[in-house]
Formats: sequence, C-alpha cells, structure tokens
Amino acid sequence: MEASNAAQPGLAWLVYALMTVFSWGVYGVLLHAGQVQMGDPINGRYKAFLFVGVAYFITAVLAPLVILMASGADWSFPGKGMGLSLAAGIVGAIGAFCVLLAFGARGTPAVVMSIVFAGAPIVNAAVALALHPPAGGWSALRWPFVLGIVLAALGGCLVTLYKPNPAPATPQKAAVGAPAAQAGSGPPARH
Repeated sequence: MEASNAAQPGLAWLVYALMTVFSWGVYGVLLHAGQVQMGDPINGRYKAFLFVGVAYFITAVLAPLVILMASGADWSFPGKGMGLSLAAGIVGAIGAFCVLLAFGARGTPAVVMSIVFAGAPIVNAAVALALHPPAGGWSALRWPFVLGIVLAALGGCLVTLYKPNPAPATPQKAAVGAPAAQAGSGPPARH
C-alpha cells in the first residue's frame, strides 16, 4: 500500500494547520520583541528581518534539501512550479517585512497581527475565487461563505478596536548602593 498524504484518513491535516496557527500566532510577538531587543530604534527592524532570513534559510532551504536527499527524490524542477513557488516566497517575505515596517510605524503586535490574520483569509478567498470561479458562477456562493468573510472582517476590526491595554509600567526600584534618603524626609511615597 502506498503511503500518500492524500490517501491517509484522519486529522493529521488539522494538527498541521493548528501548528501553523500557533507558529504564526507567536510570530508577530516574537518579531516585535526581536526588533526591540536589537537596541537600535532606527535599524532594529532591518536587523531583526536579517535573522528572519537566516531562519528561513535554515528552515526553508537546508531542511528540505536534507529531506529530498534522504528520500531519494529526483532533482527535476518544472519551471512553472519553480516560478510560482518563488513568487509565494517573495510575497511571504514582503509580508514579513511589512509587518516589521508596521511595528516601526508604531503599530503594536496585537493590532497589526489582528489585521493581518483577519485580512489574509479574505484576500485568500478573493484570489482563490478569481483564479478558480465557483461552479454555477458567483451567484452559487452560499450565504455561510459570504457571512464568514464578513465575520472575519468584523472580527479583525473588533479585536483591533477593543484590544486590552497593557498594564502600566512599574517604576524602577532604586539601584543597589544608591544614596539613602536624607534624614527627616519621611518614607518614600507608594504608588
């Protein structure tokens, strides 16, 4: 019996999809933190993006090469497949770079990623429908599909508008070895 992903019943696809949801869900937060931790308010986003590229190289170049060599795959790459795959990588990288630019323009991870993850399925559906129109024409679109598109847009909007604000920053404690308060000045004020 041939082991093919298409022939395997079960929910492996859902596990992989949920792994992607988790990975992309933490992506924006980690990317923003990496940008901030670069300690360079001007070029920190570009430095962070450089390491995103290193990670892509490890994950998307070296790992598939090892898998292809280990599985004894043939090394033919049809031009159309290469072109479309390269285009997918370019638009993915542009998207990642634009996320960093949004952070640099004072967008917060919660807001930026909410817009991205609510908007991307809408764009995906529109492009997929344009490339592969539904049987029976546009009037064949079922109302739950259209409602899903509207709810995705509404959900992204609501999460963006009503995200919880972070807790206020706590004041820094006095450094060890700092001079003691002057006598008679009373106890330090509590906040």
